[in-house]
Amino acid sequence: MNNGIVLLRTLLLSTSGRNIRRHSTDKKKRRRIIGSAVGVVVLYAMLMALCVAMCIGFGRIGLVRAVPEMCALMISALAFVFTLFKTNSYLFNFREYDMLMSLPLESRTVAGCKFLYMYIKSLAWYASISLAMLIGYGVYARPSWAIYPVWIVLSLLLPLIPMLIASFLGFLIARISSGFRRTNAIQTVLTLIFTLAAFSLRFVIEDLLRNNRVEATLQAASALTGGASRVYLPAAWFTEAVTKGSMSSMLLLAGVSIALFSAVFAVVGRSYRSINSALKSHAAARRFRMSAQKQRGVVRAIAFKEFRRMTGSTAYLVNAGIGVILAALVGLLTLVIGPDRIIQVVTHDAPVDPTMLHPAIPFIVYFFIGMVATTACSPSLEGKNYWILQSLPIEKKTVYQGKMLYNMAMTVPFMAFSTLCLCVAGKVPAVETALYLLLGLTLCAFSTAWGCVCGIKHMRLDWENEIEVIKQGAAVAIYMLPNMFVVMGLAVLSVVLGLRMNRLLLALIFTAAATLLAALSYWRAMALARRDTMKKRKSGTT
Repeated sequence: MNNGIVLLRTLLLSTSGRNIRRHSTDKKKRRRIIGSAVGVVVLYAMLMALCVAMCIGFGRIGLVRAVPEMCALMISALAFVFTLFKTNSYLFNFREYDMLMSLPLESRTVAGCKFLYMYIKSLAWYASISLAMLIGYGVYARPSWAIYPVWIVLSLLLPLIPMLIASFLGFLIARISSGFRRTNAIQTVLTLIFTLAAFSLRFVIEDLLRNNRVEATLQAASALTGGASRVYLPAAWFTEAVTKGSMSSMLLLAGVSIALFSAVFAVVGRSYRSINSALKSHAAARRFRMSAQKQRGVVRAIAFKEFRRMTGSTAYLVNAGIGVILAALVGLLTLVIGPDRIIQVVTHDAPVDPTMLHPAIPFIVYFFIGMVATTACSPSLEGKNYWILQSLPIEKKTVYQGKMLYNMAMTVPFMAFSTLCLCVAGKVPAVETALYLLLGLTLCAFSTAWGCVCGIKHMRLDWENEIEVIKQGAAVAIYMLPNMFVVMGLAVLSVVLGLRMNRLLLALIFTAAATLLAALSYWRAMALARRDTMKKRKSGTT
């Protein structure tokens, strides 16, 4: 077999949930894989339902011709965003780099295999969009049967070009940052700039398409996709191939994808080793200054270790830090622009009194602050270094207390800043502001403790790439999804109750409830820590 195929097959088998479920004797691990598979299938079903509903909307107003263009653009946009966030951990600075580069393989072969691995792992998302759009298009357009296999095959090629573009941008970011002393900081700043631009682009597009009539909005979307397909040629090639049966468009899409793949990894392969070496090493300062050594308590030392771990990983910093950054930006925008203008944009000029939303301020802030708690993924991030914690003369509860201290130190200042900005902009009375700050503090404590419970309960140490823990881990999913939906419900409930009862009393009730939940979560985390400590002592005596 070809060396690249052998390497790709090995990468897929080593991380395949089906392979682990078949051969693993750990019942907990097998249950976790089954639960993750069920959750992912539910997400795929939700995405397909959304795409089918979109096709029904286009079909009912006679705009079914826009469905292929929309399908191509959705797959391309999703592939571009997914790849840009994963490039740093999949192509560069990955953990098994030393082992792979010691094999008798060319650098471009290793890089190409890692890219194809990333493509295959994300293929189910693109297939969900493609199949759902194909069903909707088939119902309303009734194309010939030959179009169905053409659609399916070409939709497999659609993600390649945007993924290659995103990989090349990730290569440029890594190339630029590798020339600086603090490579992770440069990579993080560049990635955060793009992430914030992507978030703001959503509101720009929404403002362009905003209209009270659904038909007018869909027509605007159709015109937008038509204009985008004229600029983004792969979408136009896909549309012509499935609507007109153009053989030249099929060949162009396939040929350009293959040619771009060869060109990108020919360029990447030339400096692949040097970039990874620079990212894995750190320049030493030429001048040293002797100073007194700082002394920290054990809990504070572990918290500082978490800070260094987070700032040393671009993927970790971006995913765990984006919430607090968005919270600060929302607070600043509200203070500068005013709450009235922001409410008009969000509610599409609906007549909403800004004072009605005052009780929801702590939950609005917490929606961003509590997006991802570092404690949900930090226990798993120990990975194969977990034995070091096991060998230290430190109790597990002390380790987890340090992890929780760091999450509190990171979230509380941003929570206080954003809450104060929203309260000042909304002219909230001082007593209410103080209670909202207290409620925000208890919510941060609950987020920290509950995240720690999820992180300990669903700890995964056998990962090969930190993205599997930071973005795809069971602990993060169990923490994040219920937490976000409950917070949205509480925000609505606080507004409704705020119209019928005293707001100070309402804030005190919510604070008491959040304090109780935080205390229960902390108690549960400490109980799990004591259980791990007992297991460690028993294994040590035997």
